[in-house]
Amino acid sequence: MSGVIPGAKTGGLAALPCKNAHAGGEDGISEGSKSAGDKADNESGRGDYTETRNSAGFLVRDTHLQFARALRTRLQPHKVTPGQWFFLRALWEEEGLSQRELSRRVGTTEPTTVSALRLLERNGVIRRQRNATDRRTINIFLTDAGRALKQDLLPYALEVNTVATAGLSMEEVDQLYAILGKIRDNLASEEV
Repeated sequence: MSGVIPGAKTGGLAALPCKNAHAGGEDGISEGSKSAGDKADNESGRGDYTETRNSAGFLVRDTHLQFARALRTRLQPHKVTPGQWFFLRALWEEEGLSQRELSRRVGTTEPTTVSALRLLERNGVIRRQRNATDRRTINIFLTDAGRALKQDLLPYALEVNTVATAGLSMEEVDQLYAILGKIRDNLASEEV
């Protein structure tokens, strides 16, 4: 393995180092059967990108889980879950969205949205209102309490991002955002 993601374009993630949890032959491949390139990659800290724990998808998912854990810890005293957080963020940006549009913006299925909204409504954070022109549509609005939560909760997101990027230079943070944006766009443009 050359330490390059198979089929990856040059200059993207293929150039990023990855800690190899299996350096020193613990990966089940004897040192004698590894190529000189494999040995050099392992010594340089590059991993075998075919291993699950070293794949871009796994690392992004694992990182997302750590973000969710850190955010959950901060949101718990306010009785808001990370799942509900995404709906609040969308509504802080624009109120009066339909349930369908809110689902689209947050990236959840409509039944998941209905369930989350039901709990937010029960907690007095949002109110649902039937659309005057299309009675089939329900629009979602924040209550005063829901609007007030923004001041309390938004700093938590900034704090989690600060913790996550600790030790990175501003240039590295900019590169991280650019790379993640490219990955997202690549996957979003893929025809399924």
